[in-house]
Amino acid sequence: MRRWRWLRLRGDVFCTLLLGATLCGLLYFQLELGALGPSLPKALPKTSAPPRVFSRGSPEAEGRVGAGGSLPHYEADTPGPPTPPDPFDFDQYLRDKDRRDFDLLINQPQKCQGLPAGGPDLLIAVKSVMEDFGRREVVRQTWGREGLVRGAWVRRVFLLGVPRPGVAPSSWESLLQQESGAYGDILLWAFQDTFFNLTLKELHFLAWADTYCPAARFVFQGDIDVFVHVENLLTFLEPRDPSRALLVGDVILNAQPIRARHSKYYIPKKVYGLGVYPAYAGGGGFLLSGAAVHQLSRACREVELFPIDDVFLGMCLQRIGLRPESHSGFRTFGIPRPSAAPHLQPFDPCFYRDLMVVHSLTGAEIWLMWQLLHGPPLDCARRGHIRGPFRWVSGKGAA
Repeated sequence: MRRWRWLRLRGDVFCTLLLGATLCGLLYFQLELGALGPSLPKALPKTSAPPRVFSRGSPEAEGRVGAGGSLPHYEADTPGPPTPPDPFDFDQYLRDKDRRDFDLLINQPQKCQGLPAGGPDLLIAVKSVMEDFGRREVVRQTWGREGLVRGAWVRRVFLLGVPRPGVAPSSWESLLQQESGAYGDILLWAFQDTFFNLTLKELHFLAWADTYCPAARFVFQGDIDVFVHVENLLTFLEPRDPSRALLVGDVILNAQPIRARHSKYYIPKKVYGLGVYPAYAGGGGFLLSGAAVHQLSRACREVELFPIDDVFLGMCLQRIGLRPESHSGFRTFGIPRPSAAPHLQPFDPCFYRDLMVVHSLTGAEIWLMWQLLHGPPLDCARRGHIRGPFRWVSGKGAA
């Protein structure tokens, strides 16, 4: 009996020690988690900007470039068709890089004809893929409407390549022909619609615009997931001279090519050996003057093809000696939550009404924002949005 009590006592002591060790472990874990908690990144809002590249001299760059002494890496802002699941074959790319002439399967040769000034005041070109019919329809019904907008003639085209095998239905060509017949805004080329072929899309559109729309005063190029305040674009362009070369957008400087093989934007040294890319505008959306379109169409025929389209256009700009103009009305990384008014949401129309381009929106968000901005007047002052007199200021942003 005494032995049994002794065994039970030893068991109680063992369980007590085990429970104590467990509680200590849990307490230690909680303390560690509490210590790490404040440094963990919080979830970004739905429309927050992805990691962006900052130019030298900006406050953001001083924190990222000056402290570490290294230049920022390139992270593209142009969401194109997804890359194939297999690793990109750069050797094949280098063998085929000089192939730059593909047939135009669907054309709109009359798109820019029959207008009073000989051509549109603004030609809108939107990069799309075959399966994006719903998004194209949203653009047609909202910011991409054709016709007279505040006294300016606007025309629209969508830029497409041939869909990759297994992505589109077998009747895709017939569907695009019917869509083209209904809307007259589809341009389809014979190259495959992949991420790295967005450069071919850029090259062929510039050649098309130079041939079929040479009298266009200005051109806006953008992605299918951008919201564009066309009225603000036209306000900005009104005093501009289309005969002078101009490219305006969200300009990125001193970006380094990514050498990490796992990255979607990996570029080996055998493709690009320099350490820094030339200045370029984020591909989510930018403005070109008619003169710039003519010059770039010729220059891009002479520049060696590069698999990232907005960087390739930066190389063409460098070729003609044109420095892109930065404007804060182009938000190709979306709108972050404002620190001065944290009670407002990034999707608030009061933020959008004074901008020109906002990137990375769904089709429903684009439609809703267009309706909000074209509905009853917004009372932004009462909602805590401070706004001064409306004026555009290039380079430093809108005041």
